Amino acid sequence: QPQLVESGGGLVQPGGSLTLSCAVSGVNLDHSVIGWFRQAPGKEREGVSCVSMSDGSPYYADFVKGRFTIFRDDARNTVFLQMNNLEPEDTAVYYCAAEKGGPWAIRAMCRMQLSGLSWGQGTQVTVSS
Repeated sequence: QPQLVESGGGLVQPGGSLTLSCAVSGVNLDHSVIGWFRQAPGKEREGVSCVSMSDGSPYYADFVKGRFTIFRDDARNTVFLQMNNLEPEDTAVYYCAAEKGGPWAIRAMCRMQLSGLSWGQGTQVTVSS
């Protein structure tokens, strides 16, 4: 069974940085895509960034381009989301998810067009002064 465990959330001031971690197990990472999603109170869950584990191809939502970076540590089966220049609008619960697929799937995953995703429990990110 896939297991994904997020960590690294917390309270940060506007303009600050956080790095989220997603530890993945029970997944064939060679043929998977891993994504970060977020859900703010009263809003629908949305895709933030997704990465192909086979070749590292990334996809970013327009609202995080230039601020967030997704990268993986294959030895540790972990995917990270480096978040810089955080804004109050980034406040949300951040989830990671896994799905079978190659580089072709990262856009569809981040646009919530894939079904059958395996989800982590989420980590809270609060951006406030």
